[in-house]
Order: sequence, then structure tokens, then C-alpha cells
Amino acid sequence: MAFQDIRKSRKWLSLQEIRILAALLIALSGFLALNLYAARILPGGEWFYLRWSGARAFLGQFLDPIPGSKLGRTMPDGVPILLVRPTGPYTTAVAQRVQQIVYGRNAFTNEYRYVLNDPFYIVLLYAPLALIPDFQIVRGLWMLLAEVALLFIVWLSFRLAEWEPPSLLLAGLIVFGLFSFFSINAWITASPSIFLALLYLCILLALRSFSDELAGALLFLVAYQWEVSGLFFLFMLIFVVANRRWSVLAGFAMSLVILLIVSFLSYSGWGLPYIRAVLSSLSQGTLLNLSHILSEWLPNVRFSLGGIISILMIGMVVVESLGTIAAPFRRVLWTACLALAAMPLAGLAIFPSNFVVLIPSMILIIGLVWERWLRKRVIVVFLVFLVALVVPFVLYFQTLYVYAPLYTQLLSVIPPVATIIGLYWMRWWVIHSPRTWADQIGFRK
Repeated sequence: MAFQDIRKSRKWLSLQEIRILAALLIALSGFLALNLYAARILPGGEWFYLRWSGARAFLGQFLDPIPGSKLGRTMPDGVPILLVRPTGPYTTAVAQRVQQIVYGRNAFTNEYRYVLNDPFYIVLLYAPLALIPDFQIVRGLWMLLAEVALLFIVWLSFRLAEWEPPSLLLAGLIVFGLFSFFSINAWITASPSIFLALLYLCILLALRSFSDELAGALLFLVAYQWEVSGLFFLFMLIFVVANRRWSVLAGFAMSLVILLIVSFLSYSGWGLPYIRAVLSSLSQGTLLNLSHILSEWLPNVRFSLGGIISILMIGMVVVESLGTIAAPFRRVLWTACLALAAMPLAGLAIFPSNFVVLIPSMILIIGLVWERWLRKRVIVVFLVFLVALVVPFVLYFQTLYVYAPLYTQLLSVIPPVATIIGLYWMRWWVIHSPRTWADQIGFRK
């Protein structure tokens, strides 16, 4: 039998492939143009501006073409000299630029000061975009990448949930993934949580395919923004140790060594400023966490209700993580979604822009309802979909023109609480195997 050399079988793209590539290029160009227009007319982008400014400060392009701020000094012989004080990514100058975007002024002592608290190897990832001097152009590019990432989040959520929705429901969930309140919020504020959510799903996909070294390498990339990743990282650690997936730790260690070497060779003095920035962010977050919200709702309670809930959330994730030992992968996905939903209630600062990581939970819940409920599933799915899509917008519009702390706090608390309730509502169907044909006879009558 003769085999044909595939290298010589085709030299050119077919006409149909050229049309597909041309259509894709035109679509991306159109979306990029729309995003560039949106970046110039919409306020926001503060989270990405914080990282972009930090990277530009490191590259010496933040305040002046000469790195740092210039200071003059006159020597005893009367000859003036120019001193240059380096401007690093963790300095106050970077934070104040972001404060001007958010508040229109420098932040007060009781306001969040937007100090960069990412490790330097994460800041380096923004360096290519930091070479572009116009932030609006960079923000437009970021928006396009974020929209693509949201599409991948929806697609990977279907794959991990092992569910193929009908066409109409598929279209609805894609619209939800792109245009839900928290997707739009993360898109406008340029929160990195969109890409973190994509990394979480890639980690789970790598674990399912037993690409443990890759999962460990990706896990190191999300081990920094603890107000989003904290309980997910704890779950991953318990899952890896309990199932003896030691290759995950090997991949994590390799990424740790390589990225730390690169970051310290690039900027050897970033360690202490980074630690100070993390501590500063933790101290500022005390006014944005669950304990502070509950203390305003229930001022007469003499004990820390938020602290008790935080302990319960951590304990709940630990117990459910132990249940993933040798369990089907759908339970692993369910526990990962639970960890992401419980994190806002675990005591750290709550930012609604981070709630975009709840999209996989929403898809899993709807998928389980559609798959396991044979009666009235269309009505139930429609109600869940409608509530998840409409309620956050209603709460937001209550505070759009007149600031109402209660609605803002409800917008911070209700989504994770509702997601946890929804996940436990479907927990029985995750743990137990699907119904057999004989079990479904009564439901088909």
C-alpha cells in the first residue's frame, strides 16, 4: 500500500478555507474597531490601567522618557547635577494615577487605594502591551481579548460539564456569558478575573486529561489574586494530595522556579515592595469584606458573624474537597465551582467584577437541571436564567444615579450566596449516577 506524502498533497488553501479566514479576519477587525470606540467613550478600565501603568513604570515610560522622577541638587562647587529616582510598579505614583480614574482625585484614607499587589512575574506579562503608549488603544485590544476569553469560558464550561445543550439554550448561554451584568462589569473595569476564570477551567481540563504538569504550571499563574483564587487553590491542593497526583506539584514547582528566576533577574528589588503592597491591600479590604457589610446590617450583634461565616465557608470547601477522592470528574468540577462561589464570603475584599468566575457554576446548574429534570425543565431553566440575568441589573440601576449602600451591598452578597444555594440544590444529581432507562419510566408518562 502506497502512502502519500502529506507535505506534497496540498500547497495552497482551498477557496472555502480562504473565505472562512477572510470572514474571520473581517469580523475580528470589526470587533476591534467597536472595542476601540467603546474604550474611548466608556469610563473605567481601572484594573487593567493599574497593571499597564505598573509595567510602564518598570519599563521607564510612566512619568518621563527618563526612568524615574528628576530631582535637582547643587553641589558645593556650584555645579548643578541631576539625580534620578527610579519609579517602580509598586509605588504611590502608579496607584494615584488609577485613583484619578476611579475617584477623579486621590483616594481618601477610608477608600480603596488601588495599590498594585501582583507579583512581578505577573506584571511582566503586561510588558508587551505596556510598550503601546496610548492606553485607549491598549484597552480596546484588551476588550477584544476579554470577549474571546468569555467565549472560551462558555465553551470549556460545556466541555467540562459533559453537556451538549440544544441550539436555542446554547445561544442563550453564550449571550449570558458575554452580556450578563458581571461579564459587562469585568469587561468595563478591565478586571483580570476574566482570564483567571479561563485559567481555572484550563487547569480542570488538564486534570481531567491527566496532563498534571500542565495543570501545575497553570496553577502557579493563578496563585496570587487570593480574593478570587484562595479557596480554589485550597481545593486544588487537597485534591492533588488526596489523589496523589504529585506531577501537579512538580509542574507547579517548575513554574515557580522559572518565573521567580526571570522576575528577580529582571527586577531584583521587587520582593519587599510587593509584600508591602499585599499588606496594604489586605488592610484596605477590611471595609469591603463580608464582616463589614454584616456589621452595618446587624450593628447590635456582639460577635463576628462574618468571621463565623468565613470559617464555615472554608470548612465547607475542605469537606467537599475530600469528597472528590476517586470521584467522577463532574463532582470535581462541582467542587471547584463551589470554591469559587464561596471565596467572596471567606473574609477577603469583595469586588463584583470578580463574579465573572461564577459563569461556569451557572452553566453547570442549568446543565444539571436540563439533563436530570424531565418535567417542567424548560420553565425551571428559563426562571433560573431570567433571575441570574435580570436581578443584578435591577440592583445596579438602583444605585446608578443616587448612591444606595444597601443595594451595592446586596449586589456583593446575593450572587455568591445564590450560586452556593444553586450548587447544593443540584448536589444530589452530581454525587449520584444518572438515571437508568428503567428509572425514567415514571417520568415519561
